[in-house]
Amino acid sequence: MKYPEFFKSIETIKLQDDLANFLGAVEEGIIEFSYLDLVKTAGHSCPTVLGAYLMTLEGLKVLYKNELPKRGEIKVEFKEKIEEGVAGVISNVITNITGATVNTGFKGIMGLFSRNNLMSFESDITSNVKFTRRDTLQSVEVIYNPSQFSPKPKMQELMQKCISKSANENEKLEFGKLWQDRVEEISRNIDKVITII
Repeated sequence: MKYPEFFKSIETIKLQDDLANFLGAVEEGIIEFSYLDLVKTAGHSCPTVLGAYLMTLEGLKVLYKNELPKRGEIKVEFKEKIEEGVAGVISNVITNITGATVNTGFKGIMGLFSRNNLMSFESDITSNVKFTRRDTLQSVEVIYNPSQFSPKPKMQELMQKCISKSANENEKLEFGKLWQDRVEEISRNIDKVITII
């Protein structure tokens, strides 16, 4: 499988999952996600998918400091409705990493390991997403704003040609490259696009 090289330069997210350990799925329950893993589940790489990944990466770093984040023990809140904007796309990425779901997740075994009802929308927060540890109730809010990294002017023209099926093969390849160039630029400027509050 071929994909842009810069995917490999994006820091991975490592967590400890008690359910995975309990069921013998992963040794000691240590799970590591790469950006490529989330691109596979999302089906594409874009500023939104990257933003969801980076918000989770940076938010969990602050929330857990020198500890491994506990998958299945993180509550996630969004300001928007699930159907609003790209909230649904972002929530799907964060669900894959943290295990948190609204009401469709694993309901647990004898009261343990539940991931159900750990995600909510229309919360009274000022950020894009809020992460809360269930054990300590400490929380962190994260804002993602990639607006200063605008698409190259030619990208819009090429997108229209691709959508209208009038683009040739070279133009299709150029569009995809320009698209991923923007994603790469954002990934190399985490400190400019992510704010922790």
